[in-house]
Amino acid sequence: MILPFSPLKRRKVEADFCGGDLTSDAGLLLLREVDLKLGLTAHPNQLLPDSRCAGRTQHKQINLLRQRLFALAAGYEDLNDHQSLRHDSALKTATSSLDPLASAPTLYRLEQRADEASSWAMHEVLMRQFIQSFDQAPAELVLDFDATNDPVHGEQIGRYFNAFYDEYCFLPLFVFCGSHLLTAYLRSACRDAAYNAPAVLKCLVKRLRQQWPEIHIIVRADAGFC
Repeated sequence: MILPFSPLKRRKVEADFCGGDLTSDAGLLLLREVDLKLGLTAHPNQLLPDSRCAGRTQHKQINLLRQRLFALAAGYEDLNDHQSLRHDSALKTATSSLDPLASAPTLYRLEQRADEASSWAMHEVLMRQFIQSFDQAPAELVLDFDATNDPVHGEQIGRYFNAFYDEYCFLPLFVFCGSHLLTAYLRSACRDAAYNAPAVLKCLVKRLRQQWPEIHIIVRADAGFC
C-alpha cells in the first residue's frame, strides 16, 4: 500500500510499508499537507521580523518556523531534540527541505526574534482563519476559557512551583471556540488561573462583534474562573 503526498521539488513523496529509511513521525507528512493547503506557517512568516542578511543565511525563516512548529506538534518540545531531528527524513520533508535542518541554537535565535507586536499579529491570523471558516454568520459562539500547566525542567525565567500541579511550570491561558484556538497566552504559574481573563475576553468580544455585530457569545469556564 502506497500513500501519495505533495511532491518536494522534483521528488515524489510517498508513504509505504516496505522498509528502508523508517521514521516514527510519519504524521508530519499530514501536517505538511494541511500547511500547504491553509498556509498556517506562511502568514506568521510574513509577520515575524527577520533582520538577517539574505545572502548569508542557510535556512529560510519559513523553514525554521515549520521545523519548530511541526516538531512541537509531534511532541518534541525541547530544542535539544533538534540535534538529531534535523537529520530526520520525515521532518526534513515536512519542512520542504532536502538538506539537514537548523540546529538548536539557530531555532533559539528564531524564537528570540518574536516580540509583543508579532504575537498580537499572529493572534489576528488565528482570528481571521476562524472567521473565514464560516460560510455565513453564526447565531451563537461558545468561548471556552481554560488554564493548563506547562511543565519546565530548567531555570526558565517565569517558572514557578504550583502546588496544585505539584511541579515547576508555566500556567498559560487558552481560549477555544469548538476546535479552533483563538488565544494562547503564556503566564507564570504564580498567577491565578483566571489572571487577565477579563481583558482577553474583552479583546475577543470586540473583535468578534466587529465581524458579527449581533452575535450571541457564551463564555464557558471551570470554577477557577468564578
